[in-house]
Amino acid sequence: MKKLLFALLLLGGYTSFAQSVVATLKGRVVGSKNEPLLGASIALLPDNKYFITDQDGNFTLEGLPAAREVRLKFSYSGYTATERVVDLSSGTAPDLVVVLQDDPLELSAVVVTGVANPVSKLTSSVSISTIKVDDIQKSSPRTTAEIFRTIPGIKAEASGGEGNTNITVRGVPISSGGSKYLQLQEDGLPVLQFGDIAFATSDIFLRADQTLARVEAIRGGSASTLGTNSPAGIINFISKTGQKQGGSIGMSAGLDYGNFRTDFNYGAPIGNGFHFNVGGFYRLGEGPRTAGFTANNGGQLKLNLTKNFANGYVRLYAKYLNDRAASYMPTPLQVTGTNSRPTYSAVEGFDPKHGALQSPYLLHDLGLGVNGALRQANVADGMHPVSSSIGAEFNFDLGENWSIENRARYSLNKGRFISPFPATAGSTSAMLSAIAGAQGWNLTNARLTDAATGAAFTGSQAMLIHMFDVELNNFNNFVNDFKLKKDFGAGSVTFGFYKAYQNIAMSWLWNSYLTTLSGKGLRPLDITNASGTRLTQNGQFAYGVPLWGNLQRDYNTAYNMSAPYVSTSWEVTPALNVDASVRWDFGRVNGTYSGGTTVRKDMNNDGVILASEEKVAAIDYASTKPVNYRYNYGSFSLGANYKLQDNQSVFARYSSGATTKADRILFTNNVLADGSIRGVKDQIDQAELGYKGNLGFGGLFVTAFYSRVNEQGGFEATTQRVIANHYRSFGLEIETIVKLSTAFSINASATLTDAKITQGDNRGNFPRRQSPLIFTFLPSYTAGPLSIGVSTIGTAGSYTQDVNQLKMKGYVLFNPYINYRFSSFLTGTVSANNITNTLGLTEAEEASITDNATNIIRARSITGRTISASLLLTF
Repeated sequence: MKKLLFALLLLGGYTSFAQSVVATLKGRVVGSKNEPLLGASIALLPDNKYFITDQDGNFTLEGLPAAREVRLKFSYSGYTATERVVDLSSGTAPDLVVVLQDDPLELSAVVVTGVANPVSKLTSSVSISTIKVDDIQKSSPRTTAEIFRTIPGIKAEASGGEGNTNITVRGVPISSGGSKYLQLQEDGLPVLQFGDIAFATSDIFLRADQTLARVEAIRGGSASTLGTNSPAGIINFISKTGQKQGGSIGMSAGLDYGNFRTDFNYGAPIGNGFHFNVGGFYRLGEGPRTAGFTANNGGQLKLNLTKNFANGYVRLYAKYLNDRAASYMPTPLQVTGTNSRPTYSAVEGFDPKHGALQSPYLLHDLGLGVNGALRQANVADGMHPVSSSIGAEFNFDLGENWSIENRARYSLNKGRFISPFPATAGSTSAMLSAIAGAQGWNLTNARLTDAATGAAFTGSQAMLIHMFDVELNNFNNFVNDFKLKKDFGAGSVTFGFYKAYQNIAMSWLWNSYLTTLSGKGLRPLDITNASGTRLTQNGQFAYGVPLWGNLQRDYNTAYNMSAPYVSTSWEVTPALNVDASVRWDFGRVNGTYSGGTTVRKDMNNDGVILASEEKVAAIDYASTKPVNYRYNYGSFSLGANYKLQDNQSVFARYSSGATTKADRILFTNNVLADGSIRGVKDQIDQAELGYKGNLGFGGLFVTAFYSRVNEQGGFEATTQRVIANHYRSFGLEIETIVKLSTAFSINASATLTDAKITQGDNRGNFPRRQSPLIFTFLPSYTAGPLSIGVSTIGTAGSYTQDVNQLKMKGYVLFNPYINYRFSSFLTGTVSANNITNTLGLTEAEEASITDNATNIIRARSITGRTISASLLLTF
């Protein structure tokens, strides 16, 4: 018996020793031209342990199990991933040389945005692009909004700062601010459920930092049926999750403008199937325009934790955003010539490329708050989003070809939007005349003085400023997207249910000022009438905006949305895939909205009622109106993809979808007395036919598209108009990456669009601000540790408004960069945005000018030249 026990102990010890034997595997990962791939990812499957290659493409994998075969997946951005099975049962194996084939457009990569089932780009029947972090950096963006300019088919008017961006897709109209037909998402769920909320566009609550893994953008296609209020497309910011260990710390500073920013990110597996990622940024500075104070100040923190199981995963994540950024409104601009051949130039004292309406002499806005009490807001708050989000997602294989997926997020959103807007600009006498007409004052022989110093003002030009002062009281939302999927032999069916709640509660508390016409430290001006009576204080000639009939508003509405949907895809033949999806959206909206009134109020508590205090704008709660309506509509999408070869395919799709209005329908005649509504839905039908392939010279993605939009009326604050048009557009979208050598490549895209208004007074005209051509062109060259390139972004001319009178000229931006890798962990970059300091208009308020005269209009230009330097430490 003792001998038997001893033998069993020996056997157990030998078995334990054999199981603990580990092996080491060495090798090299190269591209198709034998170029070493620095930072290529190597995943040990199914354990999901990750390794990376060094600067020569070499790797050493230690601690591998020697008693079995191991499966390794090799991947690198811009190349097709491949798997290898290596037999390590003998404890060793020959060195591996793994060659990855070029895939510049990453057609083999699996996409998750706007599709029911994750599929590769090559086999999907949608137009989708992946924007890598490296490519984002090469375009030298100064704001999150400027990232959108590099996406094919997307026209982003990235001139408003870190938010308030107008975005359109393939000729779909910019009928209001923001992104009415396109949805911005973060990790597969919308940031806000409506993209065109006045003074609270989705990009205000979205920031890009080092936690970003990639951006996926779908244009048209199944975005109609796999999202609510996203018929024209989806831009999805996808976060890193820490599957492989590593981190980074980055610092950047403006060399010719006020900006200092620090970013960090770190992620890693932590054992037992867990991995995490945490990161964020903080920045402060005056910004690229001459605000005269710290206009950008704030940051973001994001983190997530994932637990992997044998049949799926669970992920928890959280985000906190608290950022202040200046909102840049249109500025005064001089125009001569004619409407068809205008010449744009700076107004004396105001540089449209670097000047700002913000000023250290106009930092406080005084008026009545929502409760009727005195309220003072800080203009330095600018766009000030405060967002706290928590979320969870899971994905599990249930067996028997069933799987389940769910994403959910709850966000507490609030903040403020405050920015000076030029109601009108021109001669001082014209400004006084406008004030006299609005206030009913006699300003004949009135005198103007500097509000701070009391010095007489004798300048010939001035401005009337409307302070867009808006409290974002409650923009909380909850979103849940559930999917149940069944796979068959040659196809699959997905059943989904989408649920969302969105609050929109805000207060418009606007006021009016008379100021000097200056883009660098404008100064408020006080008015004294001919009899010596001072009419204003601190340049504020009205508590409210009487030039526009006063626009104090308060509304509090809640949107309850539900949408069941079904999607199916089938492999008809090994080369042909077809898919179809349907969705039905239901909505219930409740709330109230109130307009304005005027009261007599001693605003400065000096015991004297100034002329400007005779009619103080306030919220008229006595006339509060209800909002109470329901809506529903259906959407569908049909697509097919045919594989010509292993690396080429063609596809076709037809989709019909819609978006619904939120706050922009309030204060229009579409809201009836009982709170019911008409014209809430805007319909869009789209068709596309495309080709995608990896060719000998690189990758090519070409799509012909058509869209038809039937749009009901929506209110636009800056023009004080309800805009309602029908449109159609067709065109061609091209995306390509050409690899001329291992060192030299060209990324390029172009979108040609023919868009027309098809109904109403402007029938046959081009939609406003709709360019027939937008393009990007990025040649880059890499030689060892040095990388250089120039990102070129261009747009052809367009009309300022739908009446098609005043033209805005096209422009081209050149954004060069120099990147030098000092070591495998330290990289330095110097980049310039708009290095030629080009004037490029993205919008204008005026529809026309007086031909062959000197006119002053209000227009918004892209920011002028900015140069920055950065250091990135990776570990």
